[in-house]
Amino acid sequence: MTTPTLSRRMALFAGAALPLAAPALLTARPALAAAPQQGAMHAPFHRVKLGGFEVTTVLAGTRAGDKPQETFGMNVTPEEFAAASAANFIPADRTFNFFTPVVANTGTELVLFDTGLSAEGTTAALASAGITPDQIDIVVLTHMHGDHIGGLSAEDGTVTYPNARYVTGATEHNNWSTAANEGFDAKVKPLNDKFTFLDDGGAVVSGITAMAAPGHTPGHFTYMLESNGARMAILADTTNHYVWSLAYPDWEVRFDQDKAQAAATRRQILGMLATDRIPFAGYHMPFPAIGFVETNGDGFRYVPASYQLML
Repeated sequence: MTTPTLSRRMALFAGAALPLAAPALLTARPALAAAPQQGAMHAPFHRVKLGGFEVTTVLAGTRAGDKPQETFGMNVTPEEFAAASAANFIPADRTFNFFTPVVANTGTELVLFDTGLSAEGTTAALASAGITPDQIDIVVLTHMHGDHIGGLSAEDGTVTYPNARYVTGATEHNNWSTAANEGFDAKVKPLNDKFTFLDDGGAVVSGITAMAAPGHTPGHFTYMLESNGARMAILADTTNHYVWSLAYPDWEVRFDQDKAQAAATRRQILGMLATDRIPFAGYHMPFPAIGFVETNGDGFRYVPASYQLML
């Protein structure tokens, strides 16, 4: 007599008919200690290709805040501000700010644009990207606000980038030299003999050109990077928020010294980037702070970069 065999289908039905396992067999293994929550975080650096250059954005710091309309959209109604915020899926009563210096490796020079709020924050972000302060050849200051010059030196006055020379706009430096400003006096003045001063159209090095973008400060500069036919703009504070400033270029920003001129500069530069489809790095854009801009009605729309510059 042969032993009967079960087909696969019969075996499945047979398994389904088995009695439930004994309770002891269903007892879960002891719970392991949960990993502690660490809070929302961002990677500290992001690197892309630009022709023969490498461009690295480094997250030198962040800051959460409330009452954003005390800074952005000061000339519009709370209702308009709230509607624009809701349309872009962000709260109207809270904001999150990013501070993002940029490093351009040209193949022969390592050029740092702006230095963050502090030496500690920026050097930590640079270290995550495999860059040490002594490797920086040139420090470019787009303008002299504290969150851009704060990392030039430590609290004890120790220079952060000992082997670098320094570049900034002549108008910008002259403006702050004649003003009473403790940050400028502490951070910039001690390095005055290491500075080179540029006018509109001046070159930092081959492939990096200064472009006047006044309004935020009198001598505020943006910079255009060009390598092997590829271009990227370093916008600094031309626009300070991807919705409340970029999307609505006529909205007033508290930190713009000449608000009408700043708005005109935004329209001019963002219009150029949209027309020519040039990517840009923005100091206060959502990290990794690289994207594109397109026209949108009477304003613009920020388009974050995905993999375009990774290819």
